[in-house]
Amino acid sequence: MAKFLDKSINFFKDETVFSVSLLLALFSCFFVKPNFDYLNYINWDTILLLFVIMIIVEVLKNLSVFELLVRRLLTRTANTRNLVLILVFITFFSSIFITNDVSLILFVPFSIMALKKVRRADLIIITVCLQTIAANVGCMVLPIGAPHNIVVYTTSNISFGDFFLVLLPYIIVSWIFMIAVLLFIRKDDILLPTIDKIPFSRHHFLRRVISGVDYYLLLTFIALFVLIGNLQNISFFNLLFRQWIVGNEVLCGVIISQGISNVPTAMLLSGFSSNVKDIIIGINIGGFGTLIASMANLISYNILLRECGEYKGRYLIIFTAFNILLLIILLTLNVMIN
Repeated sequence: MAKFLDKSINFFKDETVFSVSLLLALFSCFFVKPNFDYLNYINWDTILLLFVIMIIVEVLKNLSVFELLVRRLLTRTANTRNLVLILVFITFFSSIFITNDVSLILFVPFSIMALKKVRRADLIIITVCLQTIAANVGCMVLPIGAPHNIVVYTTSNISFGDFFLVLLPYIIVSWIFMIAVLLFIRKDDILLPTIDKIPFSRHHFLRRVISGVDYYLLLTFIALFVLIGNLQNISFFNLLFRQWIVGNEVLCGVIISQGISNVPTAMLLSGFSSNVKDIIIGINIGGFGTLIASMANLISYNILLRECGEYKGRYLIIFTAFNILLLIILLTLNVMIN
């Protein structure tokens, strides 16, 4: 019994986000009787897409493609500040077109590898924090940049141009914030790694690829989908949402996102309000704040946990501090604009 308890505690520590999501989902099942409708709660396209992308990333890693790209990048970068800036910018730019989630799955492991190569693991936490922010900012540029924006865009008549103009002030201020943080990184010379022959082994290649997938992240998404589906079917919450949302879309978008993430929040707000512009603002700036506020936040956290588990505590503190500060700044900007 003691061993089982110790294992459970260790598992909870290692997979905190998944454990909490699962417990909340199970708790919600007491209010909505489990049935086959639960399967409709889950966005299987999202789950499948994440799985396929993770497989592709693991294939690239095991073929040493990331290793080759890292070496090219390092030979063209003068100092550590420029290196972090490049890693943050490519995450921002790619998230415009391939969504924030995919961008982080691709470039967070790449960045961790690059910083380890130049023996600057001390910059991993700040870099991943800024990359996560950059991904959430980049997805504001086009309505195809993130699932929560796709939800609102497909259920409204807003144009690409209007969408961009609504979020432009928040994009600009977010970039000013990121640049300000980057200025605190010293311009140390990069210590180029020794160029050795890159090893490749076909032995157990498929096994390494399959075992490298973060299955608990996929299960976390499924648990959150079940939780949100049940909340939408509890009459108390339905009544509460109807009273609070209309006229308070921005604040509701921010507050609700902190607890259930901005993707289901977008679905929720769209069902109760037609004020598209305020919904867009609320769900996008609502992606900053807590770790669970955006699915992208969970993705980068789980990648860092897998690659550098010893940084878990410090990362959570720094990530939360940066995100809450930026969230306060953007909420203040919203009040000034309106």
